[in-house]
Amino acid sequence: MRIAKLIIICVIAVAVILLVKTQFFTDTAQELSAGTVSHSAPIDFENLPVKGMVTLIDLGATECIPCKMMAPIMAKLEADYQGKAAIAFIDVWKHKEQAPKYKIRAIPTQIFYDASGTEISRHEGFMSEKDIVAQLTKMGVSSPSEKKE
Repeated sequence: MRIAKLIIICVIAVAVILLVKTQFFTDTAQELSAGTVSHSAPIDFENLPVKGMVTLIDLGATECIPCKMMAPIMAKLEADYQGKAAIAFIDVWKHKEQAPKYKIRAIPTQIFYDASGTEISRHEGFMSEKDIVAQLTKMGVSSPSEKKE
């Protein structure tokens, strides 16, 4: 009788742990794939590239290794360039209709647009923060280290 109670308690404990763990990972995965850079605000696909502002769109997937490596860089750049340039991330595995729209062949792909919405540059694969900053600077966007006067 005592062994049966112990087994029941263990089964219930494992079930509760699995339920909590599954719910945590499901919520986290949904948040990460919501089509965001900083994973805090949803993307309005219809308004990309952002009119009147230099825009960088990073097309990738939250499960792609080079994309995962770029995620903290993109989040930092989004904060650093707030008000200077629009930085957007689109998970093309979650939003499959976006891949053909941007004619991507590989992920990650970074596409740079000028303020009029014209594509200026495209890069496939991992792109370092230094290279992204250099491209934005080349397009006339002051780097994060430059102070506004």
